[in-house]
Amino acid sequence: MKNRNINLFGWILFVISAIGFTISSIGNFWALFGSLFFLIACIVFLIPFFREEKNER
Repeated sequence: MKNRNINLFGWILFVISAIGFTISSIGNFWALFGSLFFLIACIVFLIPFFREEKNER
C-alpha cells in the first residue's frame, strides 16, 4: 500500500471520529464547538489529497 493511501485512510478515520465526537457532544456547547473545529481542521488537511498536483519549480 502506498504512503499516500495510508495517509488518506488515516485522515478518513480522523473525520469519522470527529463526526462521532460531534454527535456525542450535542447539548454541550464547548464540546460541540471543539469537535466541530476538529472536524473542519481534518477537512482542511484533506484538501491536498483532492487537488491536482502541479509541478511547482
